[in-house]
Order: sequence, then structure tokens, then C-alpha cells
Amino acid sequence: MPTFDFDLFVIGGGSGGVRAARMAAQTGARVGLAEAADLGGTCVNVGCIPKKLYSYAAGYAESFEEAAGYGWKLPAEPQFDWALLKSQRAKEIGRLNGIYASLLKNSGVAVIAGWAQLVDGHTVEIDGKRHTARHLLVATGGTPFVPDIPGREHIVTSDAMFDLDPFPQRLLVVGGGYIACEFASIFNGLGSKVTQLHRRAHLLTGFDDDVRQFLANEMGKAGVDVRLNCEASSIARGPHGLVVTLARGQQVEADTVLFATGRVPNTQGLGLEAAGVKLDDKGAIAVDAHYRTSVPSIYAVGDVSTRVQLTPVALAEAMVVVDELFGKGKRRMDYEFIPTAVFTHPNIGTCGYTELDARAKFGEVTVFSSEFKSLRHTLSGRSERTFMKLVVDKKSDRVVGLHMVGADAGEVVQGFAVAMRAGATKAIFDSTIGIHPTGAEEFVTMREPMPG
Repeated sequence: MPTFDFDLFVIGGGSGGVRAARMAAQTGARVGLAEAADLGGTCVNVGCIPKKLYSYAAGYAESFEEAAGYGWKLPAEPQFDWALLKSQRAKEIGRLNGIYASLLKNSGVAVIAGWAQLVDGHTVEIDGKRHTARHLLVATGGTPFVPDIPGREHIVTSDAMFDLDPFPQRLLVVGGGYIACEFASIFNGLGSKVTQLHRRAHLLTGFDDDVRQFLANEMGKAGVDVRLNCEASSIARGPHGLVVTLARGQQVEADTVLFATGRVPNTQGLGLEAAGVKLDDKGAIAVDAHYRTSVPSIYAVGDVSTRVQLTPVALAEAMVVVDELFGKGKRRMDYEFIPTAVFTHPNIGTCGYTELDARAKFGEVTVFSSEFKSLRHTLSGRSERTFMKLVVDKKSDRVVGLHMVGADAGEVVQGFAVAMRAGATKAIFDSTIGIHPTGAEEFVTMREPMPG
């Protein structure tokens, strides 16, 4: 039998890579991990965590406005300190980086700082030094995609949004996905004049149509200038900032231009071709049901293999690989009924099928929906409304789609996702006592289906 330096070597220290390395090491395996940047990957450093922190910051601006309706009088106009927020965020991210490092060290994982490249099915090279392993795992995540348009050197991607200097008084966001919508909402709340361009007729492709339309309306009411069926064709620096020329000839001036036009698998410079690892038609690493690539000793999880681009999914996939290699090989990943949230203002929470997808899969469905002003806003003075929707398979009565736009939607939907995974029917929803007064109780009190 050949002798290897490691039983498992992981390329990438993001959520999926760190989870796989830790859990494998805890089985007694010899594990190495290479990471060229800070531990924690996109989610910890320039994704989920800092984005949620900035969303909280934007929420305080809304709360200050609402406080007057509840009898609170502020002694002076609230002042926002962008530099302080950046500093506080950096401290927290640094703390999390340290936690990741400690978890790996305490698990016995050998962490090697540097860019790893595949040499063959059992070898990686980092800064000229080669390491061998019985199994290799690629978990390098994704990276922002930027279209090749004139003036692209003037734009920023989501990675740069947390440390902009100075704070942009005018922000132009190009894109209609969850990253674009979140940053548009966040910076609008923090005080920027935000314009959002999207080339399609609706925001958030892939989400339920009612959710997409409702959110666009709420974002518009909150102050975001949402322009649909609209594309940026070029960017240039003018005397008063950046000038973005649209496909129809109009121009928009901005201090910062964010392109949030999707993410692509981070596969460049990894030596995949030399090692014989095949990519799929989307440029992602092609894997089978066990996350094995075209090279039997090499695996891939997370955004680099493009199943569902969510941190918890990468974590779950990593656990399947560890169980496959060092456990009983019985763990499987189920991609149905994965809950997710979009931290716009208001938030989106969703689980299961859109109405359109449910009709295609199940045939006849019954749809229930409700739109209302939450109790909070009866006194706050804000016009924000909440939207909820259930999609029910008519044949089985099972709730197969649950969607919400409103405060704390992610927190609400996480609990209902457990019930949906367990196969809860509309009858079970109806028989569940609601917590009153909450917005969440609406999911168990909707009785009248929508016509059609």
C-alpha cells in the first residue's frame, strides 16, 4: 500500500472545508488543510456574517424613526458613524477567524497557509512543497462574476462593500439576486441614495412570483429606486462621480457602482485540468451523489460544485463526505425543503416549492396567502406590510411551499421548515394553536384558499 502524508487533504478553509477537516480529524484521520486567505471563507469574511451585521445596523435607522410613534423623543438627530461600524465588524470577524483556527488546531488538523494546486489525484503543491493524501477535497467556494463591459475597472463587487471609503452617498447596484437586493436595502437604510438596476422584469429569479413582486414594492416604498428591464452598458468617471450609461442611453451618476451579477465556482488556478478533474456545463466541478469527482480520490463540496449555494448546504455536504470516507457511509444529503432567508428590508424567508414549481411537480395545488400591516406598525407610522403564502399539494394535503416577506422572516421560517421536513399537512397547520399576537401565527390561521 502506498504511504501518504495525510488521509485527507482539504483545499479551502471556508465553511465546508473547515467542517470536513474537523470532523475527519475527530475520527482519527490525519488531515491537512490549505487556505490562502483568512479562515472562514466568504460567509465569515465577506458574506453572511458581516452582511447580517450591516443589516442590523440599517435596521436601527428604521427603529429610530418608528420610536416616536411609541412615545420616545430622541434628544437629537441620530448620527451614523460608518468608520465605527467597519471597525466593530472587523473586530468580530477577526474573533471568528481565531475561533476557526482554534477549532482546527484542537482537532489536530495541520493548517498550511498558501495557495494549493492539484498535481495529481493524490498530490497538492503549496509554495513549491508537495503533500500527498489518500483523499483530496476541493472546497474553494465561489467568486463574484463581473461582465466584461467598458469601464469595469470602476466597479466593486460584494467583497469590497464592507470597507468602502468613503461611505457612498449615492450607490448604484446592478443585479437582481439576493446579494444585490440585500446590499440595496442595507445601504438605503444606512443613508445612501440607492438605485438598483436589473435586466429582467422582476427581482429574485427563482423565488415565488408573489414574493418577488411584493418585495420590489416594499423596497421601493422604503426609498430604493428599483429599475427593472434595465441594463448598464458602460461606466466612466465624470466630474461629479461615476457615470453609468444604460442600454437605452440614459445616465445615472453614483459614488460607488456595485455589480452583484452572480457568482461563479472558484476553480481557476487549482490545477484541476492537470489532475483530470472534469467541470460541468456551468464551469463547476462535476460530482456524483457522494461528491466524488471524475478522479475517484478527489471530492468537491459547496459552491465550487454548484448544487445549492448556501453555507448550511456546504456544511451538510461536507458531513456526507466525511461519513463516506471515515464513517459508515450512510449519510445522504436531501436538497428538498431547504429553508433560506434574504436579509432585505423587509426580510424574506422561504422553504419548499414556489407556486409555479409546485404546480409543475404536483399538478393540482391549493394556495393560501395573507397580506397585512403588522401590529408593530399600527403605531410606528411606517407603511411596511407583511406577506405570507402557503402552497399545498391538493392530493396529499402536504404543505410543500411556505413563503414570507416581513420582519424576522428567517427566524419564523426556520421553525416551520422542521414541520415541512416532517411532512406536515395543511390540516396539521390548521390544528396548531398560534402564538398571539405574532405575525407567525398567520401561517396557522389562513383558512380561505385563493381562487384558481
